[in-house]
Amino acid sequence: MVFSGGQDSTTCLALALHEYGKGRVSCITFHYGQRHAREVEVARKVAADFGVADHRFVNLDWYGQLTSNALLDPGRPIVTDAGAACPNTVVDGRNMVFLLVAAIYAKGCGIRDIVTGVCETDFSGYPDCRDVFVKSCNVTLNLAMAYEFRIVTPLMELTKAETWALADRLGVLAYVAENTLTCYNGVVGRGCGACPSCLLRQRGYEAYLASQEGLC
Repeated sequence: MVFSGGQDSTTCLALALHEYGKGRVSCITFHYGQRHAREVEVARKVAADFGVADHRFVNLDWYGQLTSNALLDPGRPIVTDAGAACPNTVVDGRNMVFLLVAAIYAKGCGIRDIVTGVCETDFSGYPDCRDVFVKSCNVTLNLAMAYEFRIVTPLMELTKAETWALADRLGVLAYVAENTLTCYNGVVGRGCGACPSCLLRQRGYEAYLASQEGLC
């Protein structure tokens, strides 16, 4: 599992543990100079709470030497410029790098399934969260290493509300709501309430709760 300790990856972790079984899931977390570097600590705690024994941490702190954006530079305000497809927090090539590193580790362990929580249904417009990218990357990794990986994206076609519903079905709704870190400003749980990531998360949460009230 490519694991950040956020809402999406934690929901995917719960699903992976349910489907593969405890002891058969490994996590890999990246420190790449992100402004919400607290996510590494949160990822460590969440994985431990879920009983993950094999959790690797990879340092990619060179990222900021190659590109600049609001996620790598805490001095820049987070904005979405007029006409822009996504906010200025996009880190070019991030998921490509994450999947490559995860694949290198996976092959060495004899693992073929790589799980990632990317989604293109209800997201900030990042190009490397799209299904077409993941499918292309999957083919490329298979060719690059002569190894049959399968990149698994359980959330690809889910809205944020549907992701909360999945967490609820897995029995981790309250845990995800209270203990995960999605906020670009490093606020655990509900977050800062203002950054694009928090707004997506909160809208989805409220939509899911509203749907449940309608069933009562």
